[in-house]
Amino acid sequence: MKTTLRLAIVILVLAAVLGSIFGWKYLKMQEMGAQNAQAQPPTPVEAVTLETQTWRPALGSVGSLRAINGVEVANEVAGVVSEVAFESGQGVSQGDVLIRLEDSVDRAALAALEARAQLANETYQRYSNLLPRNAVSQSQFDEARANYQAARADAEQQRAQLEKKTIRAPFDGVVGLRHVDLGEYIAVGTPIVNLNMLDPIHVDYSVPERDLGRVTAGRRIELSVAAYPERVFHGEVLAIAPSINESSRTLNVRAQLDNADAALRPGMFAEVSTLSAESREVLTLPRTALSFNTYGVFVFRVVENDQGQTIASRQQVTTGSTRGDTTEIIEGLSAGDQVVATGLLRLRDGQPIKMTSPEDSANQASAADEEARG
Repeated sequence: MKTTLRLAIVILVLAAVLGSIFGWKYLKMQEMGAQNAQAQPPTPVEAVTLETQTWRPALGSVGSLRAINGVEVANEVAGVVSEVAFESGQGVSQGDVLIRLEDSVDRAALAALEARAQLANETYQRYSNLLPRNAVSQSQFDEARANYQAARADAEQQRAQLEKKTIRAPFDGVVGLRHVDLGEYIAVGTPIVNLNMLDPIHVDYSVPERDLGRVTAGRRIELSVAAYPERVFHGEVLAIAPSINESSRTLNVRAQLDNADAALRPGMFAEVSTLSAESREVLTLPRTALSFNTYGVFVFRVVENDQGQTIASRQQVTTGSTRGDTTEIIEGLSAGDQVVATGLLRLRDGQPIKMTSPEDSANQASAADEEARG
């Protein structure tokens, strides 16, 4: 009897505890449901209006920049470096001295040969005056003339050899890093410094075989590089290869660009757009307004629902060419449509939104930072 009573008491206690727990859970669920039933505040977003711009259709490619003239300066004769006349990275003009090799022995040899040539010249001139008077024979005169010409040639050869001891810039450009030091002995063909002509500069790129008709000499190009993402460089097609590359079925193209500020350097990777001859009107949006899913590209249009509330409506679009941070919209939108430009990750179709300006977003971010620090 006592056992039965104890079991009944335990069951009653457990029932009371479980009932309390389930009751508390039920109340919490009711509160959450009430909160979810309340209207969510509009999400602040920035919007942009679809605009019409004048674009020239372009053929996109990638290529590499190269100097019009670029060499690794080396010496033709061996010797000890007696003077370094440039600093790494400086600009030089054609004919400027880069380095000199020790040349005292060569200068002495040249002086001896010039003296010998002078003596041979005096003998030749004397025999020239004596020959009309038959004071010397024709053979003596011929021998004197030959000796003079040979002595002069020997002196010129030595002078040319001496000149090779001075290494000069072969063209205007910018030198790279120096590879030799003062007092160093350098053998024939030792790399001294790289020299590149930077203005103007070439870009080599390739286009598919099917686009051969869209590329001609003189066609304008636009170029961008990773080092200057906000800058667009302009040039024109200089030459086109006469044959198609059989392995890749592409056509090699070379264009030329002005580079007065030396912003572009040989070896840079470049994105090249070869512009068409005619322009056309296109609808454009910033790339930040575009989202992607398995069905393609979509945007959030700013529209009003039946209750007059501003909401974000998802709209599939077809895109075209891209210029920097701007993308062409071919289908899905019309000029004047408003599209959400920022904050797309937290949006869903039909969600209420509130329009803000970039200044408001910056102020909100600053206030949030201050609150987090405080």
